[in-house]
Amino acid sequence: MIGTERTTARNRLRSRSPEPDADSRGTEPHLPRVVTPFPAPKIMDLPQFQGEHKESLYWGTYRPHLYLGIRARTPQSLMAGLMWIGVKDGSNHLRHVCRYEDGLSAYGWTKHNGRDYGHQVLVDHGLILTTEFLKSNGDGSGYGGDWAVRIGVQIDKSRWNEEVGQGGQLFFYLADEGGNVLDVGREKLNIHESSLLASGSRTDIGDWQLHLKSTDDLKLHYSGLHTPHFHNLSDLVKEKLASQTRNHAQMQLSDSSDDSSNVLVFQIVGDFPFTTDIALISGTDSESSSVEERVNSLTGASLSNELKYKEQAFDEKIEKTFNLAEKVDSESVSVGKYAVGSLLGGIGYFYGQSKIAQSRTLDHREHDAYLSYWPAELYTAVPCRPIFPRGFLWDEGFHQLVIWRWDIHISLDIIGHWLDLMNIDGWIPREQILGAEALSKIPEEYVPQHPTNANPPTLFLALSGIVNSLKNNEFNAMERSEISLFLECAFSRLEAWFQWLNKTQSGEQMSSYYWRGRDNATTLELNLNSQTLSSGLDDYPRASHPSSDERHLDLRCWVLLAAQCMHSIEELLNKETKPEKNYGSAVKLLSDQELLNKMHFDYAYGAYFDFGNHTEEVQLEWKELKAENSHVTRQLVREVLESPVLRLVPHIGYVNFFPFMGRIIPSGSWILEKQLELISNRSLLWSDYGLRSLSKTSSLYMKYNNEHDAPYWRGSIWINMNYRVLSALHHYSKENGPYQDKAKAMYKELRSNLIRNIVRNYQQTGFLWEQYDQIKGNGKGAHPFTGWTSLAVLIMAEAYDTI
Repeated sequence: MIGTERTTARNRLRSRSPEPDADSRGTEPHLPRVVTPFPAPKIMDLPQFQGEHKESLYWGTYRPHLYLGIRARTPQSLMAGLMWIGVKDGSNHLRHVCRYEDGLSAYGWTKHNGRDYGHQVLVDHGLILTTEFLKSNGDGSGYGGDWAVRIGVQIDKSRWNEEVGQGGQLFFYLADEGGNVLDVGREKLNIHESSLLASGSRTDIGDWQLHLKSTDDLKLHYSGLHTPHFHNLSDLVKEKLASQTRNHAQMQLSDSSDDSSNVLVFQIVGDFPFTTDIALISGTDSESSSVEERVNSLTGASLSNELKYKEQAFDEKIEKTFNLAEKVDSESVSVGKYAVGSLLGGIGYFYGQSKIAQSRTLDHREHDAYLSYWPAELYTAVPCRPIFPRGFLWDEGFHQLVIWRWDIHISLDIIGHWLDLMNIDGWIPREQILGAEALSKIPEEYVPQHPTNANPPTLFLALSGIVNSLKNNEFNAMERSEISLFLECAFSRLEAWFQWLNKTQSGEQMSSYYWRGRDNATTLELNLNSQTLSSGLDDYPRASHPSSDERHLDLRCWVLLAAQCMHSIEELLNKETKPEKNYGSAVKLLSDQELLNKMHFDYAYGAYFDFGNHTEEVQLEWKELKAENSHVTRQLVREVLESPVLRLVPHIGYVNFFPFMGRIIPSGSWILEKQLELISNRSLLWSDYGLRSLSKTSSLYMKYNNEHDAPYWRGSIWINMNYRVLSALHHYSKENGPYQDKAKAMYKELRSNLIRNIVRNYQQTGFLWEQYDQIKGNGKGAHPFTGWTSLAVLIMAEAYDTI
C-alpha cells in the first residue's frame, strides 16, 4: 500500500513534470510542416507507460557519454557523475567523458539489467575502478526511489608507477539542471562523524540527501559551483584544481561554495585500495522517510548483499532468456553477458530540439541555417559511448532485437519515444542530437537533419519479431494486452511512416526506390563515389553519377519489410484494409520475384544489383587548383574517363544480398544456389572472420573515397549485416529444397567464425568493436561498440526472427 507521502510526491511530480511537447500537440497553422508534430495521441501517454512503469525507470545510468553518469528521465534533472585522476605518460589527467585519448584498456557495463542494477569495470593504465549501481524504491522514499553507487579503487602493481602516488582521487558530483540550490552537509566534511555530504529540494523527488560511507580512511574536500552549463563540468573542475595548485601548492578543492551553487563536487582521497558507497535518499521531508535506515540499507554489508543478489538474478535471466550454456562455451557466455549488459547500460535519456535543414520552399530569413524541431525527449540505446552517444534511427532497430527479448516493457518504451518524434508527414529525423551535452560532441556541419532523407526503417525488424512472438503466444497475458494496446496506438504513426517512405523515396519506375541525399553535383563532387549516408551504408559503392533513374535494391527490400510488418499488425488488430493503403497488395508487388528480377537481376552473373547512371572509369588524381587569391593548392580531384550509362552497378557486397536476407527467393530456385555460391566464395565475401561488406574483386574494395575519407563499408566485416545473412541461412537450412544442406553447412561455419572472432577480440582488447578487419579479423573503428555488435548474443543464442 502506497503511503500518503509517496502519493503526494507522485501527484507533485505530475503537476510539475514538464510536458516536452505540450505546446506542440496541436497542428498550429503557422508552423512549417516539417516541424509540426504528427496529429495523433502520443504513444508515451498510454497508461502502460505511466504510473509504476514510469516511476520504476525514473533514475538510471542515462548519461552514456560519461564513464559513470546518473540522471532522471526528466528534462530538468538532478544529475550525478564521476571523475577521477588518471595517470598517463607520467602526467595526471582528469577522466570524466568517455574519450579515446584517455587510453583506457577496458570499460563498459559487464552486467546491467536496464532497470535497477549495473556493474562496470574500468581499467585506466595501472588503475582499476569498479562502479556498481543500485536502485531501491522502499517505503518513505520520494518519486523514483533512492539509488546508490559503490566505487572500488585498486591498482595493478605491475603497471602502476609508485612514484606517481600511493593513493587515488575521485571526484563525485551532483548538478541540478533546474537551477535548484545544493547545500553542503557541513563545512568540514568528516565521514566518521556524519555521512551527510549534501542536501536539497526538488518538486519531483521532494527533499533529498546525499550520503557517503566507507570503512577506509578517506579525506574529503568539496567545491560548490554556479553555472548554467553542464556539458563542460570537467573544465570547471580542472580550473578549480589549477587555481588551488597555483595558490596553495595543493591539488585539492577549496572547501568553499559559490553563491546559489547548483553543482557540488566532492573530492574523495584515499590510499590504495579503497571503496566508498554513495547513496542518494529522496523524499526525506516525509514523516516516514526513516533516512538513517535507508542509508544503511544502501551502504556497507546490506549493499553488498543486494548487489550479489542482483548479479545472480542477472546471470539467471541471461540463461533463461538466451539459453547460452547449451549453445556456446563459457568464454562466449561471458562475452554474451557483456554484450547485453553494455547495451542496456548504454541506454540514455536526452531532451532538446533537433536542428532541421530548411527546405527551399520555406519562407525564411536568409541567415537562418535551420529550423528547430519541437522540444522533445528521447529514451534510447546508443551505438558507442565515446563516439556515438546519442540516438540513431537505423541502429535502434538492431538494438531492439536484443532488448525486446530481454525486457519487452523497456523495448516498447524506447520504440514509443522514437515514434513520438514523427512529424505530420511521417518523417523521423535519423540522428538525434538533443541537448547541450549531445551537441558538444558533434561538428556543426553534421547537426542539421534533412527532411527529404530517409533511413532504413529497422524498427520494423523488431516489431516483426514482437508481433510473431505475440502470435506464437510467447508473452504472458499482461504483456499481450500491453503490446496490443501499443500497436493499436502506434498504428497511425507506423502507417504514416510507411506512406512517407513509400512516397518520398520512390523511383521513376513502379516499385523502384532510391535513397535521397546523394550529392548529384558530379562536376564538383571530389569523392570517388558519392556517399549514401541515408542508407546507413555510407560509402558503399552506388551508381557513379547520382540521378533520379537510380534503383536501390536495399531500399526496395526495406520497404517490403515495412509492408510485411504493417500487414501482420493489420491482421493482428483486425484492421479493415483500405484500398489506398493495402499492405497485402504492397507485399505481393514487392515480393514478386519476376518483377524484382526484371529491375535488379543479372542473369549472366546470377546476382542482384543496384541500377543507375554508372561508369567504372572514375579515379582520383592530384591536380593543382587556383584559389580566389591566386594561391595554388594541390588537391585530389575526381576524373571521369568514360561517360556513364544507365546500367546495373557491378559491385558485389552486402546490398546484393538483401533479397536473400528478406527471404524473397524460393527455396527451390536456382537463384538461391547462386546466392549461396557468391556468399561462400572466398575470392569475394567469405572470410574466416565473417562476411566482408564488399567483394575483393570490386574496383572500390578498400579504396579511399578522397584524401581523408578512409574506406568504411568497403570490405570491413559488420555484425548487423552478418546477423541478417545468418538469419536467412538459418531459414533456408530449415526449408525443404535442393540447397538445404548447403545453407546448413554455411550457416554453421559462418556462425562459428563470427563468434570465435568476436570472443577473441574481446579477450585480447576488452571491447566489442564497430567493425572487424577482413584480413586478420582485428577490431576496427569505434569501441566499445555495444550497439548492433551486441547482436553477437543473438548469434550465440541462435535467436532469429521469422519475417
